[in-house]
Amino acid sequence: MNLLDEIKESFKQGSTLTKLIYINLAVFLIVNIFNIFILLLQIKTFSVVEVLAVPANLNDLMFKPWTIITYMFLHEGFLHILFNMLVLFWFGKLFLSYLSQKQLLSVYLLGGIFGAAMFIFFYNIFPAFYIYKQNAIALGASASVMAVVVAISFYIPNNVMHLMFIGPVKLKYIAIAYIILDVISISGENGQIGGNAGGHIAHLGGVLFGYLYIVQFKKGRNIAKSFDSFADKIFTIFSRKTKMKVSYRNTNPSTYSHSKDMDYNAQKIASQEEINIILEKISKSGYDSLSAKEKEKLFKASSNYK
Repeated sequence: MNLLDEIKESFKQGSTLTKLIYINLAVFLIVNIFNIFILLLQIKTFSVVEVLAVPANLNDLMFKPWTIITYMFLHEGFLHILFNMLVLFWFGKLFLSYLSQKQLLSVYLLGGIFGAAMFIFFYNIFPAFYIYKQNAIALGASASVMAVVVAISFYIPNNVMHLMFIGPVKLKYIAIAYIILDVISISGENGQIGGNAGGHIAHLGGVLFGYLYIVQFKKGRNIAKSFDSFADKIFTIFSRKTKMKVSYRNTNPSTYSHSKDMDYNAQKIASQEEINIILEKISKSGYDSLSAKEKEKLFKASSNYK
């Protein structure tokens, strides 16, 4: 197996977190390699970044609606993608310890969309941004990453993360520190709009979604429910399909039908018993005491009765 095959296999077998990191890295490499060819050929009329980054100008956005999604996978600088992917990895691993892979994908994508919406809103509403609106663009996974950071930080706010040179810090304080830094970074040194004000505003959009999502989720509501079906399709595309092998065939139709009914009934009874245990756990300790798998099982069971 060569390197490319190993990467493909790792991508197929990896979690949603692994896939998100791989996609970001792949886009980074492709864009930068493409930029080298553009530089060598001196093609000054075309820019990959302008095609994939989300513009603040509404007239430009009308002709590039896909950028609301593509911008959150786009990075130009090495340090930019390095920092984003490290934070996504640290907090994404923590996220998956308590919540599902589908939820991680929904929070990442919707957090990025909220970030783009916040960026566009600020540049078209507030007079301070008018002079920058024409050429302003946003790119990077930061808004999506911030949505993940805030969601898990306020889901388990008192959990501790050990930071280098600082020591143990509760997650809620780490998230608050990120938010404060983004707010104060909107303004530059001379009281003017900062150089990366648009990026920090997009971060706050991700923060807003991450917070709203987890607050509602802790109340038993899923505000990303309608988006989850889209996430399911993406997850199915990227998931590895298991090859099935038939080792036995029963040629007696009546026996097969009876056996199949027995298996179905046994599975149904076992599933109902699991739901009863989960409901009993809720009555004793509350909804928040459920694990991510138990919540997902309860959600699927409730969907079957709709």
